[in-house]
Amino acid sequence: MSKLGKTIDEYYIIKGLQLYLEGLSFREIERLLGVSHVTVSNWVKKFGVKKLEDLRYHPSYKILNHNELNEFIADRNNLASHGVLITEVGDKYMVIKWERFRE
Repeated sequence: MSKLGKTIDEYYIIKGLQLYLEGLSFREIERLLGVSHVTVSNWVKKFGVKKLEDLRYHPSYKILNHNELNEFIADRNNLASHGVLITEVGDKYMVIKWERFRE
């Protein structure tokens, strides 16, 4: 992560807010980005970001390198009946999937 004193690179702020909107907790974002969960919480408050609370969907995520991402996408079962988002996190990729809770 790139820091100048207490300033954090804008990339991490945007990525942290994206991950929050995708349903990750502050502590999960902390583990992924290496930024304090309190800092992430402060960004959410500062920018007035609000999550949609649709409890019918449950996000899950995986962190993959380039080869693992190719294998993941090649398996059609990983993409069928799911919402999927792939985003870059540093030199790796995060795959976020939403699965409907079984009722």
